[in-house]
Amino acid sequence: MSELDRKLMQTPDLNKERLETLKSLFPDLFTVEGKLNPDELKKIVDPDLVKETERFEFKWFGKSEAKRNAFSPGKATLVYDAERSVNPEYADGNMIIEGENLETLKCLLSAYRERFDLIYIDPPYNTGKDFVYSDKWAENTESYWEHIGVSNAGIKLDTNAESSGKYHSNWLNFIYPRLLLARQCLKKQGVIFISIDDNEYSHLIKVCDEVFGEENFTGAIIWQTATDNNATQIATEHEYIVCYCRDISEHDAWEIPSTTAQLIRNKYNELLFSIGNNYEHIQTELRKWIRTQNKNGDDLSGISHYSYVDEKGVFYPGNSSNTKPGGYTYDILHPVTKKVCSKPENGYRFKQDTFWDADKNGDVLWGDDEKSVPKIKKRLETATEKLKTSYYEDNRYTTSELKNLFDGKKIFDNPKSPRLLAYLIKFFPETAMVLDFFGGSGTTAHTVINLNKEDQGSRKFVLVQIPEITNEKSEAYKAGYRKISDITIERNKRVIRRIEKDESQKQPDLLNQNTPTFKTGFKVYKLAKSNFPRVDFAPDPDKTEDENLALLNKYIEDKEALFLALSDKNNIFDEVLLKNGFMLNYSKTKETAFTMNNVYRITDRFKECLICMDMTIEKQTLKELESYKESLFVCLERSLDTTMKWNLKHLLGDKMIAF
Repeated sequence: MSELDRKLMQTPDLNKERLETLKSLFPDLFTVEGKLNPDELKKIVDPDLVKETERFEFKWFGKSEAKRNAFSPGKATLVYDAERSVNPEYADGNMIIEGENLETLKCLLSAYRERFDLIYIDPPYNTGKDFVYSDKWAENTESYWEHIGVSNAGIKLDTNAESSGKYHSNWLNFIYPRLLLARQCLKKQGVIFISIDDNEYSHLIKVCDEVFGEENFTGAIIWQTATDNNATQIATEHEYIVCYCRDISEHDAWEIPSTTAQLIRNKYNELLFSIGNNYEHIQTELRKWIRTQNKNGDDLSGISHYSYVDEKGVFYPGNSSNTKPGGYTYDILHPVTKKVCSKPENGYRFKQDTFWDADKNGDVLWGDDEKSVPKIKKRLETATEKLKTSYYEDNRYTTSELKNLFDGKKIFDNPKSPRLLAYLIKFFPETAMVLDFFGGSGTTAHTVINLNKEDQGSRKFVLVQIPEITNEKSEAYKAGYRKISDITIERNKRVIRRIEKDESQKQPDLLNQNTPTFKTGFKVYKLAKSNFPRVDFAPDPDKTEDENLALLNKYIEDKEALFLALSDKNNIFDEVLLKNGFMLNYSKTKETAFTMNNVYRITDRFKECLICMDMTIEKQTLKELESYKESLFVCLERSLDTTMKWNLKHLLGDKMIAF
């Protein structure tokens, strides 16, 4: 980032970054003035310099502007809302952000680029009424809010009538820039899940192919929900969850230890205790129980084949045959008849050493004689669960569940299911960072909190929700929730308070005195205009960068001194650190070695620095910094006179950053 861009308090300019990367790789594509030469670029794409021929391309009205909007820098910031935060001392990176999500993603980009393991979003479906967000964050924040129809109670969204010639284009212009930024937020191993219905499913696939790469399409989960009894069409019983990897070559297999295997294991232990070592009897009773569970809706069908029992526990006989001709061929003698056992038609799927190792461990299932093909027993402990392309849950139960949390009031229509989200999130590490920038009622945060309580995980969530106004006739409005973001926050506050109540009433575990009390929380932030008036400075396109930098320094000197002196220091710290790549859950400790200035050590999970936001840097501080030459030092530009700036630069070099 250039010194001019840094001082303007902008988020990264991704267009400039891409050009700089291209120039470093292929300098021959640029003119001597450093401008990209389109003709040279075309020679790579079209060596014969012929007119462009017909090719497959996904285009719509407004696409180019939407892409520019995604990669243009932002000037907003995030301001901490202590009053609405819940147990902030236990937040540990959990955040709910109230604000327009495109600009919020830009704010997060410096610190959270490639930090998220998982993104789940449930964007507004293109129903023709309720999805159009405005992407014109004006330099004058009041103008922006006026543009998108804000009132003191929240945000009013436009409509998107089907009669509009841009019906699909509007939706694509809305989703495209957000997906471009979402990709920037994902780790290389990261994955994004997107809920959608039939209206834009085909278009979403095309735009995601462009953003993430067609080769990174992982699949679409069909979520079967309650029937929509619409007499004018085929009854709709499903939605989709589209899945793309950031880089499919970096992602592990979609397979985890089975979470339902514990149910069978518990039943086996119960039968073993009541019946004893009669394994045939245990096997009969276990199979009866599994059939009963499936009929009752507790679906064990994925692992119901684990219904065989021996002295080592529960297993199923694995398939010995190779999936296609050309498997391993060797002779196996039956332990009783001493004759060669029958072989699978396609040969064995495992090597002979694998078979004999299993036999030594008592894990081979032999037939009564050599006529049966021997099989290797697959133990319940090795049972795995795969992410599948179908998922069933009646979402009406989820609505009822949310009503119970809000004292019987229906404060949100069609919330997403915590069980659905838990099903997805369990395929990621227990330390996963989860982003949802269409926070809605707050299901994603609710799910992360529940999962962490269940398995003592340390997952983190970041939710973003625009302060959209609630309908005056709705139960939510009557209950005092003027904005959807109020519901997002209140829901998760209630989830935490309910857990705290349950924890306080829990009987002590006499067998495990070391079980910790589960504690969690989250911080609330609001999207706001920068704390620095300099964001209103407009560089003169006819002047050089050095000339504009001089003008900016004069602007800062004239405009910011009094403003910064009166501003909330915590907000100043947050903005400066966020735009320098520090996550908002940074730790801050005062360095006692500095006697004349307030200097703090800032640390997050990935980096650290020293920072001083005093209006003047004293000479004594310069001397004391000699012991910290390897540390990044951040301060205000106006705190330095010419001599101090030169001395600091001489002492610290590039490790000195002045705003």
